[in-house]
Amino acid sequence: MSDILVVDDERDIRELVSDILEDEGFSTRKAGNSDECMMALNDEVPALLILDIWLKDSQMDGIDILKAVKRDNPEVPVVIISGHGNVEIAVAAIKQGAYDFIEKPFNIDQLMVVIRRAMETSRLRRENTDLRRMDSGSAEMIGNSAIYRALTGQLDKVVKSNGRVMLSGPAGSGKEIAARYIHSNSNRASCPFITVSCASIEPDRMEEVLFGRETAERGIEPGLLEQANGGVIYFDEVADMPLGTQSKILRVLVDQQFNRVGGAENVRVDLRVISSTNKDLAQEIASERLREELYHRLNVVPIDVPSLADRREDIPLLTDHFISHFNETQGLPLREMSEEAIALMQTMLWPGNVRQLKNVVERVLILGESSGLIEAKELPREDESPSEEGRVVLSGALATLPLREAREAFEREYLLTQINRFGGNISRTATFVGMERSALHRKLKSLGVVTSNKSGARIAHLDSEETLA
Repeated sequence: MSDILVVDDERDIRELVSDILEDEGFSTRKAGNSDECMMALNDEVPALLILDIWLKDSQMDGIDILKAVKRDNPEVPVVIISGHGNVEIAVAAIKQGAYDFIEKPFNIDQLMVVIRRAMETSRLRRENTDLRRMDSGSAEMIGNSAIYRALTGQLDKVVKSNGRVMLSGPAGSGKEIAARYIHSNSNRASCPFITVSCASIEPDRMEEVLFGRETAERGIEPGLLEQANGGVIYFDEVADMPLGTQSKILRVLVDQQFNRVGGAENVRVDLRVISSTNKDLAQEIASERLREELYHRLNVVPIDVPSLADRREDIPLLTDHFISHFNETQGLPLREMSEEAIALMQTMLWPGNVRQLKNVVERVLILGESSGLIEAKELPREDESPSEEGRVVLSGALATLPLREAREAFEREYLLTQINRFGGNISRTATFVGMERSALHRKLKSLGVVTSNKSGARIAHLDSEETLA
């Protein structure tokens, strides 16, 4: 997309403009009517369109073509030229999204100033589009645990379809990465992936942000839905979308079209919709914070994204990935984790899930040594409170129990953590804790600890009749 398309019904004019542009080093194509123009646009999208507003013997005039270009290729600047120019035409063209308006007969120097500015605008828009498609977010799925392989298997089944997907899981678990994985492996991968942060956009601005707006002063300002045309729109935390906006999004899902705020013309879009939530959507519907019909439209393919606690086996792999990432992007030290540090990380609580793990790795690399193994002492304590070297800090509940009950409670929690750390593998757990496998089975039974399947992984939990002291 590097040439300029010149559209004018007067052959002398289009030849003259093309010759001038080619003398200045630009490549051009020419069209004499609306049919030739639309064929040229369909063959290859130009970097810039120079468009006569009056086209003889054409089904569409310049304003009609301008509207079509702004709908299908909004990143292409359009410079309108006309020998019948007046204020009303100029205002109409600018309102519909024209970059500039030049009246015939035009001054060559003036024309070239406008062309160069428009080409620079085109270049910047293409770069922004490319950056948005490359995007700041990763689409790489990192994990080898059974529960994570099951997730990847589900995602692989939906990538080639156009079905709407609802990703559920706790905050920080990687729902957006899963959404980007679907996009990057689909037939829409070369088209935009646009994120709508439903929780962070002010409710009174939500409709302008989504649908865009039209004003006489600023013309057309495309919203996120229009920017995502042909690609994927991702509603992050969809339950936080204002109720009034929900009904309008529902209409977009049905009709695949909408009106900009302040505009009267229908804007058609081709979108795949992926949504995510960390909430109980049934409860949100019961509380009338989420429209049930919208839920059913979005929840065509429900997929659960596991918490980090459910995939502790993946912590070493994730940690190595984040260390390499921060080395490549920030120049932080390329260090390795010691076995003791990994063991500690696999037993820590991770309420912030993978996002929290990433932050911890970054913090350690910034504040730690410049080389050598990362030792367990460099990791932040979960309670962040200072303690003496080698001393265990008891929780308040545990410290008030008699010794026998406290020991049982500790053993129960310790073994639950270790079994889940090793993905439910009893043999590996027994080796790590230093027990015979049969002895470990007896101990687990006495403590009321059982293992069960969850999405292909063995997860340890308490028997329903047992409770922690």
